[in-house]
Amino acid sequence: MNVLIVGSGAREHALTWKALQSPLTSAVYCAPGNAATAAIAVNSGLQATDVVGIARFVAEREIGLTVIGPEAAVAAGVADRLIADGRLVFGPTAAAGRIESSKAFAKSLMARAGVPTPAHHVFDDPARAKDFVRGERRPFVVKADGLAKGKGTLVPRDADETLECIDTLMLRKTVGAAADRIVLEEKIDGREVSLMALVDGDRVVPLPPACDYKRALDGDKGPNTGGMGGYSPVGFFGPEEIDRAVTAVLKPVVQRLRDEGTPYYGCLYAGLMVGPSGVQALEFNARFGDPEAQVVLPRLSGDVVPWLEATARGALGEINPSWSGRSTVGVVLASRGYPGTYQTGYPVEGLGTLEPDVFAFHAATTAGPAGYLTAGGRVLTLVALGDSIGEARERAYRNVDRIRFQGMTYRHDLALREIEAPVLP
Repeated sequence: MNVLIVGSGAREHALTWKALQSPLTSAVYCAPGNAATAAIAVNSGLQATDVVGIARFVAEREIGLTVIGPEAAVAAGVADRLIADGRLVFGPTAAAGRIESSKAFAKSLMARAGVPTPAHHVFDDPARAKDFVRGERRPFVVKADGLAKGKGTLVPRDADETLECIDTLMLRKTVGAAADRIVLEEKIDGREVSLMALVDGDRVVPLPPACDYKRALDGDKGPNTGGMGGYSPVGFFGPEEIDRAVTAVLKPVVQRLRDEGTPYYGCLYAGLMVGPSGVQALEFNARFGDPEAQVVLPRLSGDVVPWLEATARGALGEINPSWSGRSTVGVVLASRGYPGTYQTGYPVEGLGTLEPDVFAFHAATTAGPAGYLTAGGRVLTLVALGDSIGEARERAYRNVDRIRFQGMTYRHDLALREIEAPVLP
């Protein structure tokens, strides 16, 4: 069949790379794709939110399966249009996708579904939000209600910083209209883990968990980003923990969405906090995580296309994905200044020197006469396979040393905690 991957980042590069390995695939197209997908597939030039253009392209190219990558495409209603046209699509409708596009909706949904989650308060008036914090005299996690490309969650240390975070999002508009409404969430302790699952409207099939590093700097310092890297599997979140999370978190929200007339199809991502009181859900994404997809997909031992197709058809009972016992560590190579101001257009050197079982998934590059040039904040996700987390980590950083571009920055501590303390005390 012909497959269309919607999106342009490293996640979509990884999906394209994996889809091309399938014997079921005749051709893989991308909308819009990036410089690296152009080298292995066919870029359409269509933007991910061009609903009409994508629908026309799917019809003209006889696309058998469309896979939606970014949250903006979900919110734009790409799946809604394709479903209305009778097309097979991996990805939720805009209504089901509100589980990501509105933090307030997700919190309300979790309450209706009985999902454990930190207490929260919703505000659309910054003055009232700040009055609440002054009255409580303690910090809260401050979250933009809408889509903010991973930059809409601020974690202050005290009440004064919470007030500053409210100003940053609601008055300074650092993430635009996404913070016209905010959620103030209780701070809880524990370790974060990302659990993605395939959902076919009813059934839930979990993927191997991963850990993502959201802060820009070593030691979980600096501003929140779209993600600076990750690893899989996760020592403190094994099969029993996965089963409990599916039962307590994923299945209840999937059932509630179905019962409310907005069934969910696609990849459902749960951001979880594992602490002394058990597992609590912090957030949901209505798609594969980025960079989690880049560290999970290389661990899939079989063909990705049948389980994407089965998810879209509502037939996950027919599929049993198999996973490699190997580990992955992925390091995001970013432009200096990200997630703030940065410069682009610098040559990327060393990509041809990478070792076997090391993959460079492009997030923001352009193709120049002499090779690739940087074109954004997160430039590459460099992912290494290994027989253990330690081996994968050592191989990842050894190959990071082979890549060069002006202003290249990255975290040096990815997966270190997994090696030093792989289980919870």
